[in-house]
Amino acid sequence: MDIFIQQIVNGLVLGSIYALVALGYTMVYGIMGLINFAHGEVVMIGALTALSVINKLAGSGLPGPVVVLAGLAVAVPVCMATGFIIERIAYRPLRHAPRLAPLITAIGVSILLQQVAMLFWGRNYHTFPAVLPSAPHQIFGAALTDVQIIIVLLAAATMSGLWLLVNRTRLGRAMRATSEHPAIASLMGVDVNRIIAFTFVLGSALAALAGVMVSANYSTAHYHMGFLLGLKAFTAAVLGGIGNLGGAMLGGVLLGIIESLGAGYIGDLTNFCWWSNHLPGGTGAGLCEQFGDRGFLGSNYKDIFAFFVLILVLVFRPSGLMGEKVAERA
Repeated sequence: MDIFIQQIVNGLVLGSIYALVALGYTMVYGIMGLINFAHGEVVMIGALTALSVINKLAGSGLPGPVVVLAGLAVAVPVCMATGFIIERIAYRPLRHAPRLAPLITAIGVSILLQQVAMLFWGRNYHTFPAVLPSAPHQIFGAALTDVQIIIVLLAAATMSGLWLLVNRTRLGRAMRATSEHPAIASLMGVDVNRIIAFTFVLGSALAALAGVMVSANYSTAHYHMGFLLGLKAFTAAVLGGIGNLGGAMLGGVLLGIIESLGAGYIGDLTNFCWWSNHLPGGTGAGLCEQFGDRGFLGSNYKDIFAFFVLILVLVFRPSGLMGEKVAERA
């Protein structure tokens, strides 16, 4: 039971990060019908920018939380500017192009941002300095650090604030109108270009926050970190129902828990050996030795579970768990 609770806690922390990144995907898709595959690289830029500032201030004598907030304060505008430039240069000219053109452009922008980041920060891994308390707290037998607690609470507060913005403000009403039908929204006085640009900027700000969370949780960041993280967050958005804010939040949390439980109970070599040796009729005999010797098993293969979930969702429920609340456009 202690192991189960620990994996649930790990899954909630990981799922909170996935949910924040997935919100960027789902907002852009809801507004434009575009999958912004460069969003994971915006997360990476936020993480590396924040780490650069944090490492500069780590020995200044400032309190650890202040140092991290300073890094976040620099990373957020940098990512917001990156998101705005991406929308203005790469996506706006292709807004009415065939759907394949923006998709290819998004992949190209993703690769470009990776190479730019490699030029600025190099290929090496950058370590998050020990500026935050790392002593674990025991909760129902599970170890939980201050960083993990902050990640869950801050992600929950941010997602709640975003939901209120979209559903309870005039700006959110303009976003929903643009999502329903941009042409009619424009006739009603909505500046569609401004709303779309704001959506990219807002999603990029969330990406900066997620980047700091990832680097603080794993104590490292590098120029290629956004690719796999972006794919998993996209999987979370599809799982919950892309285009739906609540679906992105639910999908992120569920994916984090599924991945954590899969890595803890199935991906671990010891557990796999136990299961293989207890298959009926002895059919699993030798599986542990066969695959274990090849390095087929272990925690590094936890990524399999995320994409296995994606395949299942696309096959059995393409609209996601909460469906897609996007009106049919004329």
